[in-house]
Amino acid sequence: MSKLLIVGTVAFDAIETPFGKTDKILGGAATYIGLSASFFKVDSAIVSVVGEDFPQEHLDLLSERNINIEGIEIVKGGKTFFWSGKYHNDMNSRDTLATELNVLADFNPIVPEKYKDAEVVMLGNLHPIVQSSVLNQMTTQPKLVVLDTMNFWMDCALPELLEVVKRVDVITINDEEARQLSREYSLVKAAAKIHTMGPKYVVIKKGEHGALIFHNKDVFFAPALPLEEVFDPTGAGDTFAGGFSGYIAQTEDVSFENMKNAIIHGSNLASFCVEKFGTERMVNLNKEDVYARLQQFKSLTQFDIKL
Repeated sequence: MSKLLIVGTVAFDAIETPFGKTDKILGGAATYIGLSASFFKVDSAIVSVVGEDFPQEHLDLLSERNINIEGIEIVKGGKTFFWSGKYHNDMNSRDTLATELNVLADFNPIVPEKYKDAEVVMLGNLHPIVQSSVLNQMTTQPKLVVLDTMNFWMDCALPELLEVVKRVDVITINDEEARQLSREYSLVKAAAKIHTMGPKYVVIKKGEHGALIFHNKDVFFAPALPLEEVFDPTGAGDTFAGGFSGYIAQTEDVSFENMKNAIIHGSNLASFCVEKFGTERMVNLNKEDVYARLQQFKSLTQFDIKL
C-alpha cells in the first residue's frame, strides 16, 4: 500500500453562511485532506500541531479512518489554531472574522520515520517555510509532491513560496491566485508561466465551475457537479486535494492521463463536502454514496458526437 504524507492545519472553525452558523467545530486543511483521502486504499499520515484544548474524540475520528496521527504534535497548555468566517449570499466570497494562529505560530513539523519515504506528499496550505521543512526531511524523493497555497502567502512570503514551488510536481490554486502568481489574466498563459516556476502540472480550481489541469500543451477540464444546494464551501478545496492525492497514491500512476481521473475523484468528493457544515458530511459519507455520484459525473461528462 502506498504511503501518503499530509501536511497542514488541524484546527477549529466557526462558520456562518446564509443557511446558519456554527460554534467551534473541527476544521483545518489536513483534516479535510485526510478524511477525503481515507476513501482510497492508502497508508496516510498527518503532520500538524494542536493545543491541549483539542478534543481526543477528534483525534480518534482520524484514527478510525486509518489515518496515522503520530505526526500531530499536542502542545501542553497551548491553544489550537482557530479561524472564523462569514460567507456572502453568493457563497463564493467570504469575510474572515478571526484568525488565531496560537500553536501554529511556532509550528516545527516533524515527519514520522515511517513516512519519510512516502510515495506521495500532499503539502496543504501553510507557510512555505513549513512546507519546505517537510520536503527536507524526506529520505527518498517522492513520486509526486502536490502543493496547495493561497494569495495570503503570495502577499507576505512570496520569495519563500517561489522556493518551495520549484520543488513540487503539482500546484493546486484557484483562478484568482493563479492570476496573482503569474501576473497573467488568461488562465492558459497563467498556467504556462507557472510551469516555468517548477511544477509539471498546474491545477486551477474554479469552485462551482470545476477545475482545470495543465501539463505543457495538454489541458483537461473537470466540471463541478451541479448541486441543488451548497450549504458550506469551507474545506471543499482541501477535500478536492485529498481526493486527488489519495487516488494518485492508490493507483501509483503519476501520468497526465491518470491525473484526469484523479481530478474527477477530487471533484466528486468535494461535491459532498459542501452539503453540510464543516466536516459533517465527510464524516458520515459512505463508499456507496461516493460510487453512485461518480456515475453521475460519468453521465454528466460523456457523450458521443458525430464529426
